[in-house]
Amino acid sequence: MMALRALALCAMGLVPIVSPAEGETLRVATFNTELQADGPGLLYRDLGRKDSKQIAAVVRVITETAPDILALQGIDWDHDGAALAALIDLLDANGVSYPYSFSAQPNSGMATDLDLDGDGRLGGLGDAQGFGAYTGQGGLAILSRYPILGDDVQDFSGLLWRDMPGAMLPQHEDGSPFPSAAALAIQRLSSTAHWIVPIALPNGMVLSVMTFHASPPVFDGPEDRNGRRNHDEIRLWQMVLDGAFGDLTGPFVLAGDANLDPYDSAGRTEAMRALLADPRLQDPQPASDGAAAMPRQGHEGADALDTVDWDGVGRLRVDYVLPSAQLAVSDAGVYWPLPGARGHDDALAASRHRLVWVDLVVD
Repeated sequence: MMALRALALCAMGLVPIVSPAEGETLRVATFNTELQADGPGLLYRDLGRKDSKQIAAVVRVITETAPDILALQGIDWDHDGAALAALIDLLDANGVSYPYSFSAQPNSGMATDLDLDGDGRLGGLGDAQGFGAYTGQGGLAILSRYPILGDDVQDFSGLLWRDMPGAMLPQHEDGSPFPSAAALAIQRLSSTAHWIVPIALPNGMVLSVMTFHASPPVFDGPEDRNGRRNHDEIRLWQMVLDGAFGDLTGPFVLAGDANLDPYDSAGRTEAMRALLADPRLQDPQPASDGAAAMPRQGHEGADALDTVDWDGVGRLRVDYVLPSAQLAVSDAGVYWPLPGARGHDDALAASRHRLVWVDLVVD
């Protein structure tokens, strides 16, 4: 892979120019499917049926774009991996095979015995380590055509929020911990998960996929608990690149749902702008004709880059595929066809989010 060999040359002070025509491409994508079900086991049940229009649309979107490596959000985790296996079987039956996959228990729905959201009650969805009605609701998964080095996966999901240097912890007006010192003593940073998943490519190089699904920066009070958490969930990746956590060497791609637009979200947008401006990665700015054709919203960000369409909120860019700076990008896009075009109805029926993809040059 010429693009990956560029890393070694850069380390020697040589920066090669790699033409996309010199090699094949590796497509890396992220997709928040929003397939999470209302109860445990229900997604697995629904995947075995043939009457779910949403599941059928999700499958068609994935098969139409055919990523080589796919970071999924909104996919329920279960101990035996039954739901994920059922989805993989369904994709295989429709022409896209992923012989390798990775998933692990997320923080979403992981119950605690404390009031974590400060509503004065126990046992609510907001009192789990990450918002959720049951263990594993709305988890993450990585699907790959190439071997996943499972023993080398780095999982930062257990990191306590308070243990992150410079943590933007929520406080009461008097400066005391919100909602309580006891709550912050167990509160994890990741609302779902933060993983670095290494994948062995055919040329012998290893591509690290950094994936997460951050908390929405809204649905809280003046303490801005969710906004602060979203900010720090995004900032964690820069700290990983700084070497503060884990061990990241070689080429990487950050692929996931940040739940934050760099300009037009209600959250702390400076976190996303800082990540996009980091010289250690690049932003291919995937775009779509479908988003570009929608009515203008008066947003600062380019409408063509939007990746989600929320009722009452509008269209924003919150889903990202960001390769490391030395990788060569040949193409990028958001699967949002124009009205009347092939795949338009599937894109809208599958999820409020759109699949985002980036093609990397490989040799």
